Amino acid sequence: MAASELGDYLRARRAQLRPDEVNLPTSGTRRVPGLRREEVALLVGLSVDYYVRLEQGRERGPSAQVVDALATALRLDEDGRLHLFRLAGLSPRARAAAVADRVDPSLLQLMDAWPDNPTIIYNRAYDVLAANAIADALFHEWTHSRNLMHMVFTDPAARRFYVDWHDVARNSVAGFRLGYGAAPQDPRIQQVLTELRDGSSEFAQLWIANDARGKTMESKRFEHHAVGPLTLTMQTFDVRSSPGQALVIYHAAPGSPSSEALALLGSLAATAREGI
Repeated sequence: MAASELGDYLRARRAQLRPDEVNLPTSGTRRVPGLRREEVALLVGLSVDYYVRLEQGRERGPSAQVVDALATALRLDEDGRLHLFRLAGLSPRARAAAVADRVDPSLLQLMDAWPDNPTIIYNRAYDVLAANAIADALFHEWTHSRNLMHMVFTDPAARRFYVDWHDVARNSVAGFRLGYGAAPQDPRIQQVLTELRDGSSEFAQLWIANDARGKTMESKRFEHHAVGPLTLTMQTFDVRSSPGQALVIYHAAPGSPSSEALALLGSLAATAREGI
C-alpha cells in the first residue's frame, strides 16, 4: 500500500474531528476543517515534523504503538482502526488470488432452506455470488447488475428502490473501502473501483471521504415494484471458510406490514420458479 494512501486517510480523519470533541480549545481563526496537524501530533505525543512526514508519505514505517495512538486520537472505531493498521502495513493482507468466488455447496443448501428470508453472498468487490429465490425477487432478478456497488450507483432505479439512498450509498462505499484495504491488488476490486470512479461522480466524492466501515446489523427501507414498501433488518456474517465472502440475511419484524409484504414476495418468487 502506497504511503500516500495512509496520508490521505489521516488527513480525511482529522478533517472530520472538531477540537472540542477531543478536549482542545477552539479559539482563534481556523483555516482548515477539523483538527490541525500540530493538534493531532499533540494528542498522539509525536513531533509535528514526524506527523507531517506521515501525512506526506515521507515516513513509511510507523510502529504499531504509533498507529494505535493515532487510531485513538482520531476516534476511530474498530473497522477504522483495522483499516489504519492495514494502510500502515502492520496487518496481513490477502493476496488477490485468495479472494474466492466459489460458494460452499452446503452454504447454498442452507440459503435455500430460508425461503422467507432474502439471503445473498457477496465478495470484497461486492459481486453477488449467490442468492436464494426470494432475494432474486427482492432485487428484481438483478436485471441491471449482480454487483451491489453498480446497482447502487449506476442503476437509474436505485434511488426509488432504496428509500434512504444517500445512507445506503455512504455505507456501501465505506464497506467497499474496507474490502479494498484487505486486498488492494485484487484485479476485480480494481476493476469495480475504476468503473465506479469513472461512471459515478457521487461515488468518487464519497470515496475521497476515506470512510472504512463493515456491515453488522442495520435496517433498510425498500420500495419494491411488486409488493410496495419494505423495512427489513439485515444481518451480515463473514464466511470463515471463504475469506472475503459475506453472508447477508434480511428479515422483517413479525406481524408487521413488511412481514406481510415479504410473504407475498416469497409467494411470487415461488410461483415464478414453478413457472405457473
